[in-house]
Amino acid sequence: LEAFAAEPARVMLEEMTWIEVQQAAKAPASAVIIPVGGTEQNGPHMALGKHNVRVVALADRIAGQLGNALVAPVISYVPEGRVSPPSGHMRFPGTLSIPDAAFETTLEYTARSLRQAGFRDIVLIGDHGGYQGDLGAVAAKLNRAWVSSPARAHFVADYYSASVEPFNAALRERGLSEAQIGKHAGAADTSLMLAVDPHLVRADRMAMPPAAGDGTTGDARASTAALGQLGADLMVSRAVAAIRRAIVR
Repeated sequence: LEAFAAEPARVMLEEMTWIEVQQAAKAPASAVIIPVGGTEQNGPHMALGKHNVRVVALADRIAGQLGNALVAPVISYVPEGRVSPPSGHMRFPGTLSIPDAAFETTLEYTARSLRQAGFRDIVLIGDHGGYQGDLGAVAAKLNRAWVSSPARAHFVADYYSASVEPFNAALRERGLSEAQIGKHAGAADTSLMLAVDPHLVRADRMAMPPAAGDGTTGDARASTAALGQLGADLMVSRAVAAIRRAIVR
């Protein structure tokens, strides 16, 4: 019994029983985060599940800092471009894409399921730039439907936006060029992954210069976990602040 009592509080919904979720939903100011990732090519040096692993790890940190939030299972199937003929990341093996309508419906009914469980504040965060508009549209649709109830959906754009210009500015201050930072699988993206889970980065391939058509926009060779931690901290702190502003009862 003492061993069970010493267990830390769980925040991952899929690791909990329905009784535990029911109790958590009844707690004052309880919230639940829906983390959205994606399965896409990330250059020859970084695994396909980058967005999924990263958003879950950072959502865990966000929930821990909030102190009153759970984290729903990651949504890993997202729009990534046309399937046939392939466009964008779909030109690379392993990328998985679904239509925007299917994605938005999945997101909507995930949120509706959590509201049915008793949660009043449902937070949407996304690790990928391509579907940020979808997240906002779903949150707006849910809030129109829930206008006469206490439940609310909160699209937290600050989570993703912190990984772009604020993080890029921090990297520039440390001597990295725009060409190194890049927009996809470059030094910014890869550094974040090194900080969150270095096992998903292939060190030998990261050390190679970028080549035309390899799926990267940037140069990963300057990447370090220490640089990535700057970005991860920005994403967490700005998301926590935004969620606290949004959930004011």
